[in-house]
Amino acid sequence: MKPTFFLVVFLCVGMSFLNAQEEGDKEVLQKKTIQVTDSITIPVKIGDLTQNTLVTNVKDSVVFSLNDMESARLIDSLWLKELYSTGRFEEMYGTILDEDYEPVEYEELPTEVLKQRLQELNARTPFNVEYNPSLESVIKGYLKNRRRTMARLMALSDYYFPMFEEQLDKHGLPLEMKYLAIVESALDPRARSRVGATGLWQFMYSTGKIFGLEVNSYVDERSDPVMATEAACQYLKSLEKSLGDWDLALAAYNSGPGNVSKALRRAGGHTNYWNIRHHLPRETAGYVPAFLATMYIFEFAEEHGFKSSGPKFPYIATDTVRVKNMIALEHVAKVTNLEMEELTFLNPSYKHEIIPVVKDEDYVLRLPVDAVGKFVANEEAVYAYAAAEFNSKEKPLPQYFEQSDRIRYRVRSGDYLGKIASKYGVTVSQIKRWNSLRSTRLRIGQRLTIYPRGGGRKKSSGSKATVSNTSGAKTYTVKNGDSLWSISQKFPGVTVDNIRKWNDISGNKLKPGMKLKIQKG
Repeated sequence: MKPTFFLVVFLCVGMSFLNAQEEGDKEVLQKKTIQVTDSITIPVKIGDLTQNTLVTNVKDSVVFSLNDMESARLIDSLWLKELYSTGRFEEMYGTILDEDYEPVEYEELPTEVLKQRLQELNARTPFNVEYNPSLESVIKGYLKNRRRTMARLMALSDYYFPMFEEQLDKHGLPLEMKYLAIVESALDPRARSRVGATGLWQFMYSTGKIFGLEVNSYVDERSDPVMATEAACQYLKSLEKSLGDWDLALAAYNSGPGNVSKALRRAGGHTNYWNIRHHLPRETAGYVPAFLATMYIFEFAEEHGFKSSGPKFPYIATDTVRVKNMIALEHVAKVTNLEMEELTFLNPSYKHEIIPVVKDEDYVLRLPVDAVGKFVANEEAVYAYAAAEFNSKEKPLPQYFEQSDRIRYRVRSGDYLGKIASKYGVTVSQIKRWNSLRSTRLRIGQRLTIYPRGGGRKKSSGSKATVSNTSGAKTYTVKNGDSLWSISQKFPGVTVDNIRKWNDISGNKLKPGMKLKIQKG
């Protein structure tokens, strides 16, 4: 990337943040310079807020200032929550499956105007965009009943479409194929269907493997936008080559070439999609009309009053960094001052928000270009901070939690996921995963399972730790429900690794009544 281009992109992305940063700079001036010899995290009190500042011993004493304007962060969080909510996928899937094709009254789009526009669209695309009452019903239904959803999809398309078009052009595919990802996943890279198809392009596990998409405990490449788009292009190209028609290739992408082949036989020689449609599975019968309706609305968005207000960072203003050591997105968020929702949006293939380091694999972190510079310039300190964070707490296997660390939270009036996540020191993504939430909508009285950072609720006076002094050390008697992590939190400066070392423990299993030695701090 040329320096001039990088500078232009950097300035375009950065200008919108200058006002907020000026306020943040005023707060930074209130801090004292702290000289240390090792990388540590220090809580610094500013007004009524306590912020964490990472101080490292690299040259010139680099300081990561993590404070931000709380009101601005709240606004960002609410918008990101609205933009990246996952409810669109279920809505799109249900619309396709339950479409009844009954006439829809929508005076803003007269039939003759629609016919003219479809004719224009048909002239510039290899797909058969011909008027018929069923397609008119779908288009008008979307315009009348799904305007808000379509507006959100247009906002997300500002980020994804340049990426899609680059790959489609490379493979010589119609650029309009980008609309297929909307029908498949509603532009949700973590969308998962009832049968297990995953990602923007909805690959089943076996099909993804065929086209080079790997899945392991930490990474699902079907959710990687770039890699999945490359695989989708290869698959679509092979389908069109076999079937000789783009409409049929779309149908085969949804239901498999076998179902399309059977439909062609049952249609008695007809090959036009609209003539074989009633021989296809119900979902596939609504699939191509949904694709064509989406294409029409996006191509004539201005005529229908749609205006996009997409993600803060366009795709062209992001870049990747190859990860050298294991790091969590949570760590990256702290040192770059990015919202977790933004980071998970840019890096959706990491199932537990952790980027592992695996032999012969090059896993990358995608960031806005200005954050890339900040990350690379302080790379050693960032990895040291991540290592210290990992080592300071018990890390069970992904999605495994001790029962004693769990709480049940009852949603109250005024609650939203960002507020609840902040209260318990966790992320919105974690709460959604623990409770199998497909969207961010909450209802008053709803119960949520949460695993707070630090072990959950404080123990009541009736369940105080049993500790006795013996020969310069303390002895702790394990209670029912204790974990190494929860025990370490009872003793300042004690880590899980300390307890393991002092008691010759290799795993995490504890038994009630077990005696543990705790050395004096």
